Amino acid sequence: MGPKKGLVYYELLKPGNSITGDRYRLQLILLLSRALQEKRPEYEQRHDKVILLHDNARPHVAKIVKKYLETLKWDVLPPYSPDIAPSNYWLFRRMQHDLASHRFTSFAEIENWLQNWIASKDESFFRDGIRKLPER
Repeated sequence: MGPKKGLVYYELLKPGNSITGDRYRLQLILLLSRALQEKRPEYEQRHDKVILLHDNARPHVAKIVKKYLETLKWDVLPPYSPDIAPSNYWLFRRMQHDLASHRFTSFAEIENWLQNWIASKDESFFRDGIRKLPER
């Protein structure tokens, strides 16, 4: 279950928007929970098996977020770095390489490229990233 099968949820913020504790909590409540139910039907039977890894960004460690995560009973792994989690390093390093030759002129172009890029990654891409976590 989870990222080894592919991304469950992501959100590309429009320019000028940022993540706050309230927004992150809302993402967890409405969007991530809904995405888990839709993309991982086994979640309903195994919801206590979710393992969440995020960085130390302020919204992720805000009191309202920590309190909500306690109610979910998910395992929250301690972050590796304040600016990038090791799982993100796997994903973003590959993305950075593929983005090197692209120039975008609109937000819609970026959204489209990102959707296609994620869709082009198979299960082994995500599985390899998860399996390499202990090395990082």
